[in-house]
Formats: sequence, C-alpha cells, structure tokens
Amino acid sequence: MARVCDITGKRPRVGNNVSHANNKTKRKFYPNLQKKRFFIPEEDKWITLKVSTSALRTINKNGITAVLKKARANGNVVI
Repeated sequence: MARVCDITGKRPRVGNNVSHANNKTKRKFYPNLQKKRFFIPEEDKWITLKVSTSALRTINKNGITAVLKKARANGNVVI
C-alpha cells in the first residue's frame, strides 16, 4: 500500500541525512499517516481512510462531509 494521505494527498518527501562530517546520503520523510474509520451520516455507512494527522485535525474542525466534498473536488479521494 502506498504511503499517501487519502484527503490531502501528502506523499513521502526526499531529503538528505547529513553526518557530522557533512556527508550526505538520501533518505525519505514519511507523512504521519493513521488508519481511521469515519461514519458518513448522509450515506449511512462507515468508511476507512488513511489520513495524515493534519488532515485529522481538519476533519475534527470542519466535519468529514465537508472535507470529503473538498477532497473529491481536488481529485484526492478515490472513494
């Protein structure tokens, strides 16, 4: 499974490990993803999404239906 947020589309970023001697080797910065179940009252069903913690805060603030509507408009959600 890909490490991509279903709401925001956040993906792993590429950067460098930098040693004390200033040697650089490639590494990845992974988004903080959590697997969560959400109840959608309009459709009367549960869905499971892999969301970043920042998206989880947005869902808590605005509600799952508003966030899903915006994510579908952006083309991030496949559900």
